[in-house]
Order: sequence, then C-alpha cells, then structure tokens
Amino acid sequence: MKVLITGFDPFGGEAMNPAYEAVKLLPDTIEGAEVIKLEVPTVFGKSIDVLEAAITEHQPDYVITVGQAGGRFGITPERVAINEDDARIKDNEGNQPIDEAIREDGAPAYFASLPIKAIVDNIKKAGLPASVSNTAGTFVCNHLMYGLLYLIQTKFPNVRGGFIHVPFATQQVVDKPTAPALSIEQISKGLEIAIATTVTTAEDIKVQGGAIS
Repeated sequence: MKVLITGFDPFGGEAMNPAYEAVKLLPDTIEGAEVIKLEVPTVFGKSIDVLEAAITEHQPDYVITVGQAGGRFGITPERVAINEDDARIKDNEGNQPIDEAIREDGAPAYFASLPIKAIVDNIKKAGLPASVSNTAGTFVCNHLMYGLLYLIQTKFPNVRGGFIHVPFATQQVVDKPTAPALSIEQISKGLEIAIATTVTTAEDIKVQGGAIS
C-alpha cells in the first residue's frame, strides 16, 4: 500500500511553507503503508503536471495534497474543490488567472474521497485543533486539489485523494503576533494521523462537520 503526500514550496513572500516542512518529517511507513513525499511548485498548471507524473510513477493507493492557509487556527481537511482559478496574487512564476476554468471538460466541483470527518476527529483526540473546511479558496491549493480529483475521475479511478490545509508555522508568526500557528512538529503529527486514518478507514464517520459561514 502506498500514500503519496505532497506539500508546496514557499509562496507569497514567505521564507518557508509549513506544508512541505511538515511532510518531510513524516515517517516513511505509517500503518503499513509506504509514504512517498513530494514537493510541488506553487504554480498554476505545473503543480498538476508534477502531481500527475508522480502518480503515474508511483501508482499510489492514496494521494493527500497539503497547503498553507495562513490565518486558520487548525488543520483543515477540505471537503470540495471548484473548477475555478481566481488568483488574488501571482503564483511563483508570475501567473494570475482570473475567472478561468481549471479543466474545460471537468465538473463544476469534485468532492474529496478521504475520510475527512474521521481525520478531524482523530486529530482532535490527539489534542490538536482541526475542523472540516468547505472552501479550498481559488488559488493554487484549490487548483491542485481540483486537478487531483479530476485525475482520479478520469485516469486513476482506484485512487482515493484530497487536500489538507495547515496553518502558519510558529516561525512564520514572529512578526504576526495575532496570527494563529502550530509548530512544524504539531502539523506533521496531524498529517501522520490523517494518513493513518485514511489507510485504516473504509467509510467516513457521520458526525457534524458543517459551518454557517
């Protein structure tokens, strides 16, 4: 059994990206599954190409993509990705698509096939903040999540996959005193729990995970 887990490189003027820094700390095996770690560029288009090449090469059973959501309080598995790029800032190669479809032949949205509520429940049981997120934004994180789920729908039907957002790392908020953060070690622990839950949970739990706004 194989799990491919990815994290982005730094973007938006940050010196680090807690997503990939936390991914690098993960064990090489979790619950008997081989863990394959991959850094992807924070670039529209190219991020999906890099991911597809890795899926083709490694043939994983599960794919978990991870990105930074500075300002969020906890680890937040995403429920859904939308077929829309609408970049507030430029990506790492200067691209800034506005109101563009990610895949012209794709569905308006795709839902994650990870057990997101069980992941949240288990992370919280470990004493770390977590919640289900119902928006992955419209930047490269949503772009990659949508691209992954499109690939699962069209090319890799036996793969289960989704996206997890993580907050700032403590090193990033030295000059942001009101911004929530977790240590890289805490974020990595949350991702380890997410992988363990994914490979041992055939069907997600049915608990409240909605939001008013």
